[in-house]
Amino acid sequence: MLIEYGVWGSRLVLAGAFGLSTWGKLADGPATRKALLDFGIGIRWVPAVAIGLPAAEGLVAAGLLLPWTAAVAGAASALLLAAFTAVIARLLLRGEHPSCSCFGAASAAPIGPTTLVRNGLLLALAGLVTVGALRYPWVPAGLPVEGGVGLALIVALAVVLIWTLGQVRALRRRVDEQALSTLGAEGLPVGAVAPEFELLADEGGRIDLVSLLAPGKAVLLVFVHPGCEMCAALARELPRWQARVRETLTIVLVGNGDLAEHTAWGRAHQVGDIPVLVQQGNEAALRYRVRGTPSAVLIGADGRVAGAVARGAIAVRELITTAKTEARRRSPGRDELASGTRR
Repeated sequence: MLIEYGVWGSRLVLAGAFGLSTWGKLADGPATRKALLDFGIGIRWVPAVAIGLPAAEGLVAAGLLLPWTAAVAGAASALLLAAFTAVIARLLLRGEHPSCSCFGAASAAPIGPTTLVRNGLLLALAGLVTVGALRYPWVPAGLPVEGGVGLALIVALAVVLIWTLGQVRALRRRVDEQALSTLGAEGLPVGAVAPEFELLADEGGRIDLVSLLAPGKAVLLVFVHPGCEMCAALARELPRWQARVRETLTIVLVGNGDLAEHTAWGRAHQVGDIPVLVQQGNEAALRYRVRGTPSAVLIGADGRVAGAVARGAIAVRELITTAKTEARRRSPGRDELASGTRR
């Protein structure tokens, strides 16, 4: 009986995933059409694919719930997932990170390694569903009514909860975008008290501004995005810069979105011991009035904004050089200290 419950539960979960994908694509048509263009579908075929793809996914979701079509639907889901995964892998190898929109507005984040992991798990589930449907074709007929229906209700509630959370994230993202568009001048005035924040850290837990500030050391917040090529090129340079200014400046990367994706992005670009912090919305960008990536904000050791927002990789490099020069001007160099000691 436990195996039969597992067969029915796996079919429900896979059907829920395809049902959520179907509803998401139909509910957010503009995002779906844009994603199809970004994924390489010709513009003349986009309208047809934008209707045909969710229709096919909906048929798969419905077929997984019926005993006599579950095996075929499981095989079809595996084929669709394999095709999606191959396209995503090809884009990632080419360095492209378009928005997924696999589940509509609830998944507007750029594709990345986590997308491949998610699809791999779903592909494995599709294989299990297909095998289970072939070996136990009568399920859920042999299950107690209360057990089979109860399991279906649990999965349905989980799907609704995931959809609701996705809508909340999408709404928060739109509110952040609207707030950014009405901020006025970019950046805070030089000398203004640096706004506090508390962001997720790649090693776990949360890090705030106070914990980053140290006596005699400034902090450079570098705002990045995993889908930004200039951000990637800059990130690869930052460890070298950090080694040069370690005694006077702490460099911190600040992203927005999924913590695991940013952690993998940091490892891929070998940022070393430079902290990677992640906003859950755009809270830090909003407080510092940062509008794009890559951008950087310099915070002095006194906890005040020490310079205008540096927009672009070249400006960020110049800001680091300026911070290094300013630190040397304010404190004697090592050679001077050594000669003073000898005297």
